[in-house]
Amino acid sequence: MLAVRLDAEMEQELDRLARETGRTKTFYVKEALAHYLADIKDYYDAQDVLNNVKLGKEKVHSSADVRNTLGLDN
Repeated sequence: MLAVRLDAEMEQELDRLARETGRTKTFYVKEALAHYLADIKDYYDAQDVLNNVKLGKEKVHSSADVRNTLGLDN
């Protein structure tokens, strides 16, 4: 269980959205949190790759090499 305090403006917006769509406020909070968690995971994964590139642990390919390998240089 988690309790979250929202400022008045955010609470009003959430109330309005729930009322107009027939969905619950909980639905929108869970949706927003799911999207945020996916985005932040992607961010941290990208940071890990960037750190590995900087440490020479991750191979880097130029766009020209990729196009050539895929046969896109026509």
